[in-house]
Amino acid sequence: VYTLSRDTSDGAVLRGLQEIYKIAKAHQRRRDINEAIEKNKIISIIRSPEKESLVEATTALYEGGIRLLEVTFDRSGNYSRDEICQMISMLSSAFNGRMHIGAGTVTSVDEVILAFNAGAEFIISPNCDPDIIKLTKKLGLVSIPAAYTPTEIASALKYGADYIKLFPANGVSEGYVKAVTAPLSDARLLAVGGVTVENAGSFIEKGFCGVGVGSNIYNKKLIQNKDFKSLTSLAKAYVDAIKGTEV
Repeated sequence: VYTLSRDTSDGAVLRGLQEIYKIAKAHQRRRDINEAIEKNKIISIIRSPEKESLVEATTALYEGGIRLLEVTFDRSGNYSRDEICQMISMLSSAFNGRMHIGAGTVTSVDEVILAFNAGAEFIISPNCDPDIIKLTKKLGLVSIPAAYTPTEIASALKYGADYIKLFPANGVSEGYVKAVTAPLSDARLLAVGGVTVENAGSFIEKGFCGVGVGSNIYNKKLIQNKDFKSLTSLAKAYVDAIKGTEV
């Protein structure tokens, strides 16, 4: 019979308790994140950021009113998964709950775990993968897979998605959104793709509960020029555009 030493067994128990605590804490944050999405309606999408200016640029977005931000896993080869997770961890530590940080372009359960360990609070995928959705929910994170057709949207709901990223959304009519959400009234759709300052409000009017905005808001030219004041103004313009739809 193999017997564990006291130090080994105590260490295993401690690690188990730490993992349980992390998952419990994540579940408690779920309500805060859902409330933030419903209230703020904008998720800023960051792709291939410059690590050196990441916190400063994100601070500029925060000062403009952005409260949710997604750092995407990189498929171009510029950044490894570990580097992206370091950025997520950096932002999670820097904002400490003032801004909700998530991971995007998550295409495997391994990336869900990596993002969770880095401090991500929500998981966004470019597709509808039941394994990713189920693990995301098990870990207490908010699940946002992508879907387009009614069948895909229904599948995402079946697997437990909290929100559904409809991409590309710039070609979708108000009639389509209403037709889809009539029978699938529990589908909370986020518009991603082609969202600008000029049309951001119209997506909310069509029936979307929020939008995801990439380079149109995380403007790399402004960041490279260190024009963070203009970046804050740009973020505020999006926030104001969304607020303009509120009754």
